[in-house]
Amino acid sequence: MKRLVLLLVILLFIGGALWIISDLLRPYRGYSGNEVVVVEPGLGIVQVTDLLAARGVLRHRLPFLVLCWAGSRRRPLRAGEYLFDRPLRPIDVYRKLIHGDVYLHTVVIPEGSDSFDIARILHQRLGIDPAQFLDVVRETSAIRDLDSNAPSLEGYLFPDTYRFPRGTSAGTVVIAMLGRFRHILSARFAGDLPSTPAGLHEVMTLASLVEKETPELSERSRVAGVFARRLERGIPLQCDPTVIYAARVDRQPAGPITQEDLQRDSPYNTYRHAGLPPGPISNPGEASIRAALHPADDDALYFVANHHGGHVFARTLAEHQHNVARYRRELAKLRRSEQGPAGGKAKLPAGEASKSAARTRKSAGKTHQEADHP
Repeated sequence: MKRLVLLLVILLFIGGALWIISDLLRPYRGYSGNEVVVVEPGLGIVQVTDLLAARGVLRHRLPFLVLCWAGSRRRPLRAGEYLFDRPLRPIDVYRKLIHGDVYLHTVVIPEGSDSFDIARILHQRLGIDPAQFLDVVRETSAIRDLDSNAPSLEGYLFPDTYRFPRGTSAGTVVIAMLGRFRHILSARFAGDLPSTPAGLHEVMTLASLVEKETPELSERSRVAGVFARRLERGIPLQCDPTVIYAARVDRQPAGPITQEDLQRDSPYNTYRHAGLPPGPISNPGEASIRAALHPADDDALYFVANHHGGHVFARTLAEHQHNVARYRRELAKLRRSEQGPAGGKAKLPAGEASKSAARTRKSAGKTHQEADHP
């Protein structure tokens, strides 16, 4: 009798072991679409197993629990956010959790974003506190070897596509962006860079102005050339994006530029202060950095928008004033056409007229008397 009982126990043990092994090696998916499971820090093995089973990642709890208990001393489960998008064997789920194969959120930082834009994007995508991020950006020790005069990390947070896990800190994001900037600098511009940090400071500040002034790659070197010649001749840059940035730094609304904005006593306001602003006003991409390093060698000193995304350049103030007058006439015409018959809205082809009318960026080089913004 004892032998029979022992035999039954052995058979049950073997059967149970085979069932556990079979379950661990059989793919399962009890959810539709994608499932994101957050394993909070401090959760125990039983709690994690219950969570995975409740979300349809595991068919049975016991096999996974046995596997976790067997390996818990050597490889604990890691907290984090995990994406499940296909049937997985429980043993693969276990491997995913012990390796910390967490879900990475894609964060796109467009070229020309300033630190305030980036703070907003990071808050939306990763839940990072904007104030905390801006505090980190104000600490410049990480780039002192590159730019000893930098008032902040603005300009050196390279715009690109990044991937970060849930719970990433503001400091980690900044380190990644600065690392990407250093890589681009050494890989793409090693032979072009100025020999001193002060030189790089001027290049990046100029590149940030170029980035904000025009979306057209083909004319960025011409815009850089206009600014470079105005700097050489001591002519104020009168660059609108610096006025907008001054408002943002002062925590003021940054809407359409007014005469009051032009009079704002900020070192970033290039209407009030000659020369470059104290530092970059945005984080430029590779094309704008290259334009700042190689400004076009022509004689243009002015430019004004052309309603097609680019600009019209001029050598003299008289020529520029003519271009400005034409710009305003075209803008008025576009606004009238948007109203349509009897003041109604007209349908514009491909939205181009609407986009042009909405473009209120004023050209560099206007005098204060010319600076009523369309």
